[in-house]
Amino acid sequence: MTDNQETGRSDRLSVEHASVGDIRVVILRGEIDHDVKDALSEALLSRNDDQRHRIVADLSGVTFLDSSGINVFVQVHQRVSAGEGWLRLAAAQESVARVVQLVGLDAVLSCHSTVEQALTA
Repeated sequence: MTDNQETGRSDRLSVEHASVGDIRVVILRGEIDHDVKDALSEALLSRNDDQRHRIVADLSGVTFLDSSGINVFVQVHQRVSAGEGWLRLAAAQESVARVVQLVGLDAVLSCHSTVEQALTA
Protein backbone atom coordinates (compact mmCIF):
# COMPACT_ATOMS: atom_id res chain seq x y z
CA MET A 1 0.00 0.00 0.00
CA THR A 2 1.35 3.41 -0.92
CA ASP A 3 -0.09 6.88 -0.69
CA ASN A 4 1.27 10.38 -1.18
CA GLN A 5 1.13 13.40 1.06
CA GLU A 6 2.36 16.82 0.10
CA THR A 7 3.45 19.15 2.85
CA GLY A 8 2.39 22.76 2.80
CA ARG A 9 5.79 23.40 1.23
CA SER A 10 5.71 20.83 -1.57
CA ASP A 11 8.76 22.43 -3.12
CA ARG A 12 10.70 21.60 0.05
CA LEU A 13 9.47 18.19 1.26
CA SER A 14 7.23 15.48 -0.11
CA VAL A 15 6.12 12.39 1.73
CA GLU A 16 4.91 8.98 0.58
CA HIS A 17 3.72 6.17 2.82
CA ALA A 18 4.07 2.46 2.13
CA SER A 19 3.42 -0.59 4.29
CA VAL A 20 5.53 -3.73 4.49
CA GLY A 21 3.67 -6.08 6.79
CA ASP A 22 3.08 -4.14 9.99
CA ILE A 23 5.95 -1.75 9.30
CA ARG A 24 5.23 1.67 7.86
CA VAL A 25 7.82 3.08 5.46
CA VAL A 26 7.79 6.86 5.23
CA ILE A 27 9.54 7.93 2.04
CA LEU A 28 10.87 11.47 2.34
CA ARG A 29 12.12 13.69 -0.50
CA GLY A 30 13.50 17.20 -0.37
CA GLU A 31 14.76 19.36 2.47
CA ILE A 32 14.09 18.86 6.17
CA ASP A 33 14.39 22.10 8.10
CA HIS A 34 12.44 24.35 10.47
CA ASP A 35 9.78 25.14 7.86
CA VAL A 36 8.71 21.49 7.49
CA LYS A 37 9.34 20.08 11.00
CA ASP A 38 5.64 19.90 11.88
CA ALA A 39 4.81 18.18 8.60
CA LEU A 40 7.64 15.71 9.21
CA SER A 41 6.39 14.89 12.69
CA GLU A 42 2.85 14.42 11.40
CA ALA A 43 4.07 12.23 8.53
CA LEU A 44 5.96 9.96 10.90
CA LEU A 45 3.23 9.62 13.53
CA SER A 46 -0.25 10.37 12.22
CA ARG A 47 -0.92 7.46 9.92
CA ASN A 48 -0.62 4.66 12.47
CA ASP A 49 -3.56 4.10 14.81
CA ASP A 50 -1.79 1.17 16.44
CA GLN A 51 -0.08 1.93 19.74
CA ARG A 52 3.03 0.09 18.59
CA HIS A 53 4.58 2.22 15.88
CA ARG A 54 7.12 0.52 13.64
CA ILE A 55 8.49 3.09 11.25
CA VAL A 56 11.28 3.16 8.70
CA ALA A 57 12.13 6.65 7.46
CA ASP A 58 13.55 6.35 3.94
CA LEU A 59 15.93 9.30 3.62
CA SER A 60 17.24 8.44 0.15
CA GLY A 61 15.52 11.50 -1.34
CA VAL A 62 16.46 13.93 1.43
CA THR A 63 19.00 16.50 0.28
CA PHE A 64 19.26 18.61 3.44
CA LEU A 65 18.74 17.97 7.16
CA ASP A 66 19.15 20.55 9.92
CA SER A 67 18.75 20.51 13.69
CA SER A 68 14.97 20.89 13.44
CA GLY A 69 14.76 17.59 11.60
CA ILE A 70 17.17 15.95 14.03
CA ASN A 71 14.96 17.09 16.91
CA VAL A 72 11.85 15.66 15.23
CA PHE A 73 13.54 12.29 14.76
CA VAL A 74 14.59 12.24 18.43
CA GLN A 75 11.11 13.21 19.63
CA VAL A 76 9.42 10.61 17.42
CA HIS A 77 11.93 7.98 18.59
CA GLN A 78 11.18 8.78 22.24
CA ARG A 79 7.43 8.69 21.67
CA VAL A 80 7.32 5.41 19.76
CA SER A 81 9.87 3.74 22.05
CA ALA A 82 7.61 4.48 25.02
CA GLY A 83 4.94 2.41 23.27
CA GLU A 84 7.30 -0.48 22.47
CA GLY A 85 7.67 0.64 18.87
CA TRP A 86 10.68 1.94 16.97
CA LEU A 87 11.91 4.38 14.37
CA ARG A 88 14.73 3.42 12.00
CA LEU A 89 16.48 5.68 9.51
CA ALA A 90 17.49 4.26 6.15
CA ALA A 91 19.34 5.06 2.94
CA ALA A 92 20.56 8.56 3.80
CA GLN A 93 22.56 10.34 1.13
CA GLU A 94 26.18 11.02 2.09
CA SER A 95 25.61 14.66 3.11
CA VAL A 96 22.64 13.75 5.31
CA ALA A 97 24.40 10.70 6.76
CA ARG A 98 27.30 12.95 7.72
CA VAL A 99 25.00 15.26 9.69
CA VAL A 100 23.40 12.25 11.40
CA GLN A 101 26.85 11.01 12.42
CA LEU A 102 28.21 14.42 13.47
CA VAL A 103 25.37 15.07 15.90
CA GLY A 104 25.40 11.49 17.20
CA LEU A 105 21.89 10.63 16.04
CA ASP A 106 23.20 7.27 14.83
CA ALA A 107 24.00 6.46 18.48
CA VAL A 108 20.35 7.08 19.43
CA LEU A 109 18.51 5.67 16.43
CA SER A 110 19.08 2.57 14.38
CA CYS A 111 20.51 3.74 11.02
CA HIS A 112 20.81 1.49 7.97
CA SER A 113 22.33 1.74 4.51
CA THR A 114 19.16 0.49 2.79
CA VAL A 115 15.45 0.30 3.47
CA GLU A 116 15.63 -3.48 3.15
CA GLN A 117 18.21 -3.65 5.94
CA ALA A 118 16.06 -1.41 8.14
CA LEU A 119 13.02 -3.61 7.56
CA THR A 120 14.82 -6.78 8.57
CA ALA A 121 17.01 -5.50 11.43
